[in-house]
Amino acid sequence: MTAPRVLVTRRWPADAEAAMAAAFDVTFNEGDVAMSPQALAEALRSFDAVAPTVSDRLTADLFEGATAKIVSNYGVGYTNIDTEAAKKAGITVTNTPGVLTDCTADLAMALMLSAARRLGEGERELRAGKWTGWRPTHMIGVKPTGATLGVIGFGRIGQAVARRAHHGFAMKVIYFDAYPIPAEAAAAVGAEQRASVEDVLREADFVTLHTTGGAENRHLINAERLAIMKPGAVLVNTARGECVDEAALAQALKDGPIAAAGLDVFEEEPKVNPALMAMENAVLAPHLGSATHSTRVAMGMTALENLKAFFDGREPPNRVA
Repeated sequence: MTAPRVLVTRRWPADAEAAMAAAFDVTFNEGDVAMSPQALAEALRSFDAVAPTVSDRLTADLFEGATAKIVSNYGVGYTNIDTEAAKKAGITVTNTPGVLTDCTADLAMALMLSAARRLGEGERELRAGKWTGWRPTHMIGVKPTGATLGVIGFGRIGQAVARRAHHGFAMKVIYFDAYPIPAEAAAAVGAEQRASVEDVLREADFVTLHTTGGAENRHLINAERLAIMKPGAVLVNTARGECVDEAALAQALKDGPIAAAGLDVFEEEPKVNPALMAMENAVLAPHLGSATHSTRVAMGMTALENLKAFFDGREPPNRVA
């Protein structure tokens, strides 16, 4: 029996690629550059399965005439895929949740600490040869230990960040989530629920975003909400770029009330708003949330398991559509 033909849109770690090649008739994007919409549309018409990344936008028009049977997304977020159009075309969609929780939570903490303690600014000053030595008023930042952390989106990653903050830095945790959260999950970190995003923003010294993307959360953090944050607060986003109005954030970083921000995701990746790039008090990372070898391999293996289950006639473990 001929193995199903699979297109992998970007290069994966070697271990994951080898496992994929052993299981399927796989084609890798050897150039490892983003595929055009036309190339993605052709792939959906030519292969049995496509394994895109979160940076590949599979819009409704790309599914017209598609004959692929499954899209196995390499990433937990799937707002890059028009799942309704996929369903109409009879195409299953899966993702890779769970395996990147710890690494993304680690990076959220790294951004929080870097922004609070002005590490980006300090390193740039030092490397430029402008550091004149220690003095009591130099690079004064914000102290995370004992502060209040506001978590917006209290799912797997939000809870993982809360554990690190509460147990590692004695932070008080408050949260908002649009969906019910098991009481034991909140109790494990002493987290207190708030009724709205606004309630979290008014109270928290640090705010970290862990919501889904898409239209419902586009510009979740906008000028109005930034204006009600505490003076000296720090905002962290490792969720989705569209959740933050970058122009409004740049203005808030310039004029207040917030002190700093740490961002791993952006509205129009790989482009970043120039006004945001100009802000010394913004720590900017190039979408590194899951960027450890073990996690990127695990993501590939999870995408592979989804494909194996589907083509074996079993329910894929991570079906989203």
